Amino acid sequence: MANRILISVQEEVETPVWLDNVEPFVELVMEKLGYDGEELSILFCNDTYMQQLNSSYRGVDSPTDVLSFENGDEYEDEEGTWKCVGDIAISLDTLPVNAAYFEQSEDDELKRLLVHGVLHLNGYDHEPEHIEKGVPPVCEMLVKQENLLKELKTESVLK
Repeated sequence: MANRILISVQEEVETPVWLDNVEPFVELVMEKLGYDGEELSILFCNDTYMQQLNSSYRGVDSPTDVLSFENGDEYEDEEGTWKCVGDIAISLDTLPVNAAYFEQSEDDELKRLLVHGVLHLNGYDHEPEHIEKGVPPVCEMLVKQENLLKELKTESVLK
């Protein structure tokens, strides 16, 4: 059984030209992590909305690059039984800022944010460690993230 990836863009945000490339990339990530018959949603938004989410759900009154919200519910339709693993929100305002900070392309940064969000929905956590420029990760989640990104280096979302 395949997976379902639902992608949306906040109303106030212009739809990126590369939006259709997100689903195939995330499907690859999900396959590598053993997802099967699972559904997740991805919302691309701006920093203002991301700050509202971060404040409401984490008590942090500032925007961030990516947030993940685990779900775990199941539902059935004509195609079978689906497990809703959760939702991912990604700030398109922060994407170019992060890319510049990490001295990488926006494509590589978007792939990092997508992998990061999916790993959180797969039960991984990295607190208090975060990816820092020039500092190799130590915790299991961030090491797995960097290894997955190396495996998917030839894939592109921003084609």
